[in-house]
Amino acid sequence: MRPHVELIQEQDYIWHAAELAGGEGRASERRLSVDEEDGSSSLRVDFHTDWGRGPGIHHADTEYYVVEGEMDYGGRKIGKGGYVYAPKGVPADYVKFAEGTRILHYREYGDAGFDAVESLAAPGWKGAREEVIVMDTEAMKWDAVPNAGPMPGLYIKYLHVDPVTGFYTRLVHSEAGWTEHRLAHHPCYEEAYTLYGQMEGNFGTLDLGTYFFRPARVKHGHFTTMEGGVTWLLRSDGELINWYTQNEWVRWGGEALNYGPDGGFMRWSMSSHDLGRGTAGRSDQDMADFKKSVDFQREQGQPDVDFAQHNASDKSLIAIAKALDTARLQAGQGPGLAHDHDHDDHDHDHDHDQLELDWGPDPASLEHPDERTDDNSHNWGIGRVWQEGQQVPVPIISTLPVRSRSTGRWNGEGM
Repeated sequence: MRPHVELIQEQDYIWHAAELAGGEGRASERRLSVDEEDGSSSLRVDFHTDWGRGPGIHHADTEYYVVEGEMDYGGRKIGKGGYVYAPKGVPADYVKFAEGTRILHYREYGDAGFDAVESLAAPGWKGAREEVIVMDTEAMKWDAVPNAGPMPGLYIKYLHVDPVTGFYTRLVHSEAGWTEHRLAHHPCYEEAYTLYGQMEGNFGTLDLGTYFFRPARVKHGHFTTMEGGVTWLLRSDGELINWYTQNEWVRWGGEALNYGPDGGFMRWSMSSHDLGRGTAGRSDQDMADFKKSVDFQREQGQPDVDFAQHNASDKSLIAIAKALDTARLQAGQGPGLAHDHDHDDHDHDHDHDQLELDWGPDPASLEHPDERTDDNSHNWGIGRVWQEGQQVPVPIISTLPVRSRSTGRWNGEGM
């Protein structure tokens, strides 16, 4: 499992010697995110000299995308936008990168291992499937995103789709003015690297070189696209189904034993809206764009409300007030739940009703049906296959993702 990385600028990462087994030449890598359990990783690699490696078999599903420079795969030379997908266990041809080339390099479900072979006629691993993909994405046309939900203005180029798992890699472009005022979560992870342009979101500014990795079910949104639009290389380990949240809030609290006033006892509570107080908030242009997004959803017949910033009214207080109303109506007493306790001046022996506060459905119905019983029950943030007709699992909370000092924002939005 990879950690939640939400808006980090690649320049805030340090350089490492590139882990490219069996190659000749010199290169460095920035490790955008790494799964220390299975070796999966997303990397930004710079080649300081010409670099090359002969035919061989990768130990992971491997992808190369040329950000700048030139790649030669098996005699086919491709510049900016060149893309290669080499499946795990399948013989792949030689690859070379010219000095000064900058790439995105991904390894999934395996580490950096590489077994050299004499030729492409060498046998692949048992159970290996799919074929090597080589394409020039600059020559591809943009298609409108087919999924219903967001307002028009999103475009896509499909690079690779796994026919079995649904894992896919694509380029996505958002045109200027495209906006999403809601928060979305998905049944799969989602990661992206910004190749061009600028967008504002709930976690910060997405501009050239910014990266995020979101585990499944982490809320995100409040997007506004700046002039010129924005383009990412985006990957996810399953079908990217959008489930939306509005009027979002998180509240937490406890009882301080030794850090209240004068080091004493203190009950306390905070909310995600408290974190937004005193911050600048979104720009006037952002707010105008959010209104367009709200109006679009209303035109589609969606039950939507106006966008409210987290430095405004606290939605959690409204929910708590409704719960208190329920408690007062029940009066906290009546036949049902018996208990005995002593008061200072008398014995107290009576029954209480068990309060059933109106928070909506039973929490057990808001989980993925397998998340407490499958092999990954220790990790609710991992992607799980969701099927039509199953209960949609609600978002999980990620309170402190890896965040960049230069582009990340933290004011409670979408926590």
